[in-house]
Amino acid sequence: MEIIKEISKMKEISNFWKKKDYKISFVPTLGFLHEAHLSLVRKAKELGDKTVVSIFVNPLQFGPKEDFKEYPRDLERDLALLEKEKVDVVFIPETEEMYPSDFQTYVEVTKLTTGLCGAFRPGHFKGVTTVVLKLFNIINPDIAIFGEKDYQQLQVIRQMVKDLNLNIEIVAHPTVREKDGLAMSSRNIYLSPEERKSASSLYKALLLAKELIKKGERDSQKIKEEIEKFIHSFPFTKVQYIEFVDPLTLEPVKEIEKSVVCALAVFVGKARLIDNMFINLE
Repeated sequence: MEIIKEISKMKEISNFWKKKDYKISFVPTLGFLHEAHLSLVRKAKELGDKTVVSIFVNPLQFGPKEDFKEYPRDLERDLALLEKEKVDVVFIPETEEMYPSDFQTYVEVTKLTTGLCGAFRPGHFKGVTTVVLKLFNIINPDIAIFGEKDYQQLQVIRQMVKDLNLNIEIVAHPTVREKDGLAMSSRNIYLSPEERKSASSLYKALLLAKELIKKGERDSQKIKEEIEKFIHSFPFTKVQYIEFVDPLTLEPVKEIEKSVVCALAVFVGKARLIDNMFINLE
């Protein structure tokens, strides 16, 4: 496994692989890896000849009052995990190289980023799309793997790839969960043991939404009220949003007549956790 920090060196390796006609698969991460990241890596290895994982805590996607400084980091452990998975290259660029002092170009997907997390984290997705496009240009992958846990991010990246005519296949990977259903996330480390118990309410709430729809409830507002009440019955929880949206456009759905995504963001203690579920009506 090779560890690369310089953009020029990463491009050199990628160009060499392209000449050999290798299929490059890519997994972008913020680091502090867990089983969900590793499942993306395994998928990448299955689909490509060469696998690149990037570790970069991207300052552009954190708001001024968000947890950029506190975001958990453990590079040594990350590298040991990736070595075990036999990754070909780990790309760990420095912030100064990704964003030199004269950096002034940004990429923004507009409509898809107005609701859900975009409504509460202004500038977040602009930071995500900018860094992902930069990484795509540096690594030049054929395939990139993204988790469905960050459903809005997945749709935003797909839109960017389509709009900018990028020759990259975006592969979605199902959310990986703990035994009690909590979606795996690096931010779960912020939870105290008591908060951790309450965090299981997110997945249970999604199952409750699915159950209510299955029983014939079609008014999304009524279901939202029901599952908000359910989540708030657990200590340390504060719902930021619960939305039912069209799976492709992410437009809010009032009357549920076809398949929808239920997406939610909840503070459990100081940890902001997100989750979602595709609810199939067909």
